[in-house]
Amino acid sequence: MGSLAAQRRKRVRLLLGAVAVAIAGAVAAVLVVQPTDLGFGADVTPTTVAAPPPVVATPQVAPVPADAPAPNPAALAAALGPALANPGLGSFTGVVSDATTGAVLWSQGADTPMIPASTTKVLTAAAALLALPPEHRVATRVVRGIEPGQIVLVGGGDVTLTAQPPGQPGFFPGAPRLDHLIAQVRGTGAAVQSVVVDTGAYAGPPMARGWMPGDVAAGYIAPIEPVMFDGGRLRPLEDESPRSATPALDAGRALAAAFGVAPDRVTLGAAPSGAAPLASVESAPLRVRLGQMMRFSDNVLAEAIGREIAARVGTEPSFAGATTAITDTLSAAGFDIGGVLLHDASGLSVDGRIPARLLDRILAAATGDATPALRPMLDYLPVAGATGTLSARYGSGGAAGWVRAKTGTLSEASALAGYVTDVGNRVLTFALMSNDRAPDASRPALDAIASTLRSCGCT
Repeated sequence: MGSLAAQRRKRVRLLLGAVAVAIAGAVAAVLVVQPTDLGFGADVTPTTVAAPPPVVATPQVAPVPADAPAPNPAALAAALGPALANPGLGSFTGVVSDATTGAVLWSQGADTPMIPASTTKVLTAAAALLALPPEHRVATRVVRGIEPGQIVLVGGGDVTLTAQPPGQPGFFPGAPRLDHLIAQVRGTGAAVQSVVVDTGAYAGPPMARGWMPGDVAAGYIAPIEPVMFDGGRLRPLEDESPRSATPALDAGRALAAAFGVAPDRVTLGAAPSGAAPLASVESAPLRVRLGQMMRFSDNVLAEAIGREIAARVGTEPSFAGATTAITDTLSAAGFDIGGVLLHDASGLSVDGRIPARLLDRILAAATGDATPALRPMLDYLPVAGATGTLSARYGSGGAAGWVRAKTGTLSEASALAGYVTDVGNRVLTFALMSNDRAPDASRPALDAIASTLRSCGCT
């Protein structure tokens, strides 16, 4: 869903394309020269061939009508009744709102703080869009060290850097590459005998409260350090690959290996003040990385972006500083953060709490016109039955392709926050949160509620 201005721009582009095609087809017939025989110097007789019919653009996607009927709250509650009675929901809260007016159409326990799981990333994405420019990038640098033959790998917070061989992709499309850093260092002619890895861009512990130690080997998280490859993945192209327990040192060792330096010559340390630069690469823009964070629910990337927000607003680049920066940014934008308790920016912590009310208010602001900075979030959300963490959900049912939402899953918590266009062409936002049930029971129950929102109409 876009603003009226954006919708008009899309229509103009489509119409201009159609006009251009029509003009091209109508600009007279095609002149074809046909020789009377195959000999050189043969006489030629020009003939004309009728022009083909013009190709007319027939766009299949149209903006929702401004006068689509809003659901009746009582009718909506009645339609949701059977889905809400599912015991698989466990301890459940939720909100449904009209995106056009922002009015709440249905709610249950909306102010109750719940374990949000990865729907926490809705808050992180919103704060990033409010605090940082969409083209914001972070750099990874190599500088000269203090000792002869020493170089320093300085992490700036880019966890998407890849060490894949030249020509092979990493996990994050558009990410910078280690081989580019290596080529730049070689271009300086610097002799490399040891490597120092500077992780001073981040502060505090590398693991958050509420994270499980086994989550590293399970592939959900890596210790949060300001330089690593492919989000710390040991198998770069696998989403839930086991992660490295020492991601920054791994990056330094890979850089050292390119210059024939032994792993024991790689240490943690700090770059000297005013060190001479040797190489630098930059991350993809924030707008790209936010999309990757939301679609794949990447926890490491969420934590890195949380620290970017912290650096921008002036809090410590740590878990505490990032979560403070996120809530302060949202509060300053007018959102009620009552009931919010964050220990990380990703939602992996089992100790985090967010009320459904706040998730829905952020999404309602993104779909409306009052906070245009949040509008890109709508494109970051996975599509039911098609993309990201919703690609294997909803199958080919009536909600597939219509529900767009951020998922959240922990061992006893599931959540779904997003928006849907109902059969009456009205856009609804929603936040649905289930605690105290395993995902195999709660996720289908949440999907049934979202599917009801799509099919209801309920006027």
